[in-house]
Amino acid sequence: MTATELLAKYDVPGPRYTSYPTVPYWQQTPTEEQWLTHVADAISRSREAGQGGALYVHVPFCRTLCHYCGCNTFITKDPKYSDPYVESIRAEWQLYVSRLGKVRIDEVHIGGGTPTYLTPAQLQRMLEGILSFAELPADAELGIEADPRVTTRAQLEVLSKLGFKRLSLGIQDFDEKVQFAVNRYQTVEEVRVVTEHARELGFTSINYDLIYGLPKQTTDSIQNTIDQVRKLHPDRIAFYGYAHVPWMKTYQRRFEDADVPGGSAKRVLYELGRELLLGSNYKEIGLDHFALETDGLWKAYAQGRMHRNFMGYTDRSTMPLFALGTSAIGDTWTAFAQNEKTVPEWSARIAKGELPIVKGHLLDQEDLVLRRHILDVMTRFETTWEPKALPYFASLPDKLGEMARDGLVELSGSSVKVTQAGQPFVRNVCMALDARLARQAPDRPLFSRTV
Repeated sequence: MTATELLAKYDVPGPRYTSYPTVPYWQQTPTEEQWLTHVADAISRSREAGQGGALYVHVPFCRTLCHYCGCNTFITKDPKYSDPYVESIRAEWQLYVSRLGKVRIDEVHIGGGTPTYLTPAQLQRMLEGILSFAELPADAELGIEADPRVTTRAQLEVLSKLGFKRLSLGIQDFDEKVQFAVNRYQTVEEVRVVTEHARELGFTSINYDLIYGLPKQTTDSIQNTIDQVRKLHPDRIAFYGYAHVPWMKTYQRRFEDADVPGGSAKRVLYELGRELLLGSNYKEIGLDHFALETDGLWKAYAQGRMHRNFMGYTDRSTMPLFALGTSAIGDTWTAFAQNEKTVPEWSARIAKGELPIVKGHLLDQEDLVLRRHILDVMTRFETTWEPKALPYFASLPDKLGEMARDGLVELSGSSVKVTQAGQPFVRNVCMALDARLARQAPDRPLFSRTV
């Protein structure tokens, strides 16, 4: 079967598997007491393993709306929202500290939105209010997402002094036609300046986010963008496929569907980008990620210890994952809890002294088993199961058999390994392992396409 035929067959809507079960299949939201019990159990397990947890903070504010975006955002240029938000973040963390005491945190990630929407003083106040009530080992990894259009050296200085070494910059595409279509205008010079300032201040791992499949994107724009990126030489690159979900994000209807590369045209853009990156000494990692051999993420992948959670791929396994801010999702491995999605509702719950949980899931035994296997496939491209562990495993030879005949996986008894040809279809492999999806197919559009 040709690559085009494989794409036509397997490019279907499917989850990205940053969690299992995936969010649409969450059923039992934990109470605050249940959630804290699961958090405490995760802390105990990590302590026994000599490890700590992770902390994600969501800052939703953006000054303008990027039309490709799928994140939870609050679009405003009014600075009046920032100080109250920072204080609510500090208060939310205190709700955990008052119940659990100081917790060891091995990894911190600040995302959004645009975290560098906050002023240097606001960043410092927010982060000091968190970090001073946490135990951070010397090798803790602290990272932040940033918009190069609004990120200043003063902000980076604050972050550096607080121990941040990882910086992720949203680039997407440097082509002006593409930038106009998605309402995100930034220059190579803006990116270069922020990158150089970060390196001067001691940041050791700089990531660029690129997107393929954007409206108006062509092979020429991909070539030009990656040529510019290679000159700036980031340590990591996330080369994401654009998720066109206008039924969820109505602002994606602001450009014509005909302007959005799909199917084989979209895949050509990825293959070109992949070829250019591999030719510049980047190594391909998992789904849509690349890194230099000197970067920690590549080392973790090569050693089989890479992890994946709501923050994406990470070079260490951390539990629990605390989540602060609107829409942020916490994870204890045995339970998920998502915060209120709007700033007023989230902050009001905190002001009442409540953890602002609005949605979540308590994993049952089947969930826990399948979660491990899906994580193994997403991070190592292989897994092995015990046939008698779950009744669902009896169906896997049939579910994976067609992929094996098409050369996408190698099946051997009770194990599966994704082939090089099958790696673009890794989400499809995970879908075969997804018992909840098998039992209840979506009755409406939920997911972006898998390739």
